[in-house]
Amino acid sequence: MSDEARSEAEEKPTFLEELPTLVAAVVVALLIRTFLFQTFYVPSDSMFPTMLVGDHVFVNKFFFGARVPWTELQLPRLREPERGEVVVFHLARDPHGGIFPADQRTDLRTDAFVKRLIGLPGDRVAYRGQRLVLNGELVPLEPTGQQFTDARGRVFDVLIETLGECRHYVLDDPHWQHQDMAEFVVKPDRYFFMGDNRDNSHDGRRFGTVRIKELAGPAGLLYWSWNWNGGWLELLNPLTWVGNLTGETRWSRFGGLGECFEPGEEPPPLPASAAG
Repeated sequence: MSDEARSEAEEKPTFLEELPTLVAAVVVALLIRTFLFQTFYVPSDSMFPTMLVGDHVFVNKFFFGARVPWTELQLPRLREPERGEVVVFHLARDPHGGIFPADQRTDLRTDAFVKRLIGLPGDRVAYRGQRLVLNGELVPLEPTGQQFTDARGRVFDVLIETLGECRHYVLDDPHWQHQDMAEFVVKPDRYFFMGDNRDNSHDGRRFGTVRIKELAGPAGLLYWSWNWNGGWLELLNPLTWVGNLTGETRWSRFGGLGECFEPGEEPPPLPASAAG
């Protein structure tokens, strides 16, 4: 071995020398995911047309005070949850698919869900004949004349609902028999959520309210979206990624989620179908 090659070999760091740097990088990544940001993949159609299956968003965990893992401790909140915003939160799920507030079934594992925040602590909430009733008043709902088609070919009417300063799209299935929900009061430190796809959403009308400690944070930047319906094993094939990048990626959806538009503001264009 030449002197030059020997010198290069001596200067190249060993694995043990690199280990502290690798450990530090892993720790920083875990801290960021635990207390600052988390990614979320939209797996279902409950938030059509605001969110599509295959959307990927960042969740801002520091807004509502990230929870310390395996404890009841929670960091200070930067702000309170706001009516109308789209929020990722955790619910308990049993092996048979039953869904419950996490604090009521601490024996079960939790999964992340995404829905729109409807009821704040102290609010009186009811749902009658397709209309949301908040604190005794009907929430404004107006037709758009537009329709949305899901992946199974079902056609929905698109409406605009107004929650204070947040106007947003909701879907109505004209062939669905609407189920009413009797009025109830949201308890302190708890929140009531519903999906924008009102007739196809397993939401607070079934599982009740969610306490503040189970709120991961508001959905933020939409950083990826694709119309992928295949299996996970297919994703191991590089050609699958190439094909989806060129044919199934919804490039127009990248950026802000656009979950609310203000009164008087022109409603944003919405996808005509679940394919985006």
